[in-house]
Amino acid sequence: MRIGIVGAGIGGLTTALALTRQGADCVVLEQRPEPAEDGTGIQISPNAAAALLGLGVRLDFAVPVASRELRRWADGTVLGRTDLSRYRVPYLTMRRGQLTEALREAPVHFGRRCVTVCDDGAGVVLGFTDGTEDRFDAVIGADGLHSAVRAAVGPADPRYSGLVASRAVLPSAGPHRVTVWLGPGRHCVTYPIAPGLLNLVVVTPADQPPDRPVRVTGDRLLPYFDGWHPAVRELIDAAGELEQRALYDLPPVSPWCRGRVMLIGDAAHPILPFIAQGAAQAIEDAVTLARCTDLSGFEALRRDRVRQVYEMSRAGLRVHHLPDGAEQRIRDAALATADPGAHDWLYRPRSYAAGS
Repeated sequence: MRIGIVGAGIGGLTTALALTRQGADCVVLEQRPEPAEDGTGIQISPNAAAALLGLGVRLDFAVPVASRELRRWADGTVLGRTDLSRYRVPYLTMRRGQLTEALREAPVHFGRRCVTVCDDGAGVVLGFTDGTEDRFDAVIGADGLHSAVRAAVGPADPRYSGLVASRAVLPSAGPHRVTVWLGPGRHCVTYPIAPGLLNLVVVTPADQPPDRPVRVTGDRLLPYFDGWHPAVRELIDAAGELEQRALYDLPPVSPWCRGRVMLIGDAAHPILPFIAQGAAQAIEDAVTLARCTDLSGFEALRRDRVRQVYEMSRAGLRVHHLPDGAEQRIRDAALATADPGAHDWLYRPRSYAAGS
């Protein structure tokens, strides 16, 4: 089969790699004019790392992370700690651009912005902004949150969360762990992505979402963190300029497949980043799709798990941001006594045998 994959992000490139391993002829179509140099960080949990390693992807540039700590916003008290070294595959953090480069094996045609999708029963014709067309046996939409392919499957508008995430990379030689500072209405995340480099993510409320990524300075964000622990304020102050994006999600209820057109990753089920599973679930989508004996069965194999991940991520919208009070104290007590294996259902490496 000749398969067109719209989008050269992590989901699209993993799909192309996995399908190529199964003998498909894949072409990746990307609207950007050239590869982006993305030095910001990404977390790849063991469930996704195992899938990538199973495809032969080299991840020797990644940082193995031993734990995740949840800390209180004002005094830095450790509220809970997850042992991430308990799995047979490590929990990895890295630069996003390094991962996409490691995944790029199938041909990628840059400067190809898809605007129309027509499934005529015998194949799928994609139309592009330059007026050209191309025909494929099947098309996979991996074109993210504002997917052009989604309209051919099941039109749906992502839902704005009321939050924006601002990201930057700082020079730092911190410990090999993910740290999440939880506070009223906002939170802050740090983790290493290379020797001497720390990824910083600052999540704050915003009445209106920016319609495209914007640049903000740390001093604009600091007023959101009045009274927070000095360590958090120092990180934001040292960040200089950060890239800010709105956070959206979409309940996994609309169809992901129609005829010869399929959606994966954020095109099918955008997830809030509060448990760092957006890229991981796109990777799981990719390897599941590639090993389906019948591509039409892909959605049935993935829907229940994606819904569980979506609901846990959506809960973080409230649980991460509780104001001080009785509910916050109940949350903190639950974090302190959490079962060490509470995340095993999510992180344990999975089997991707055909049809399973």
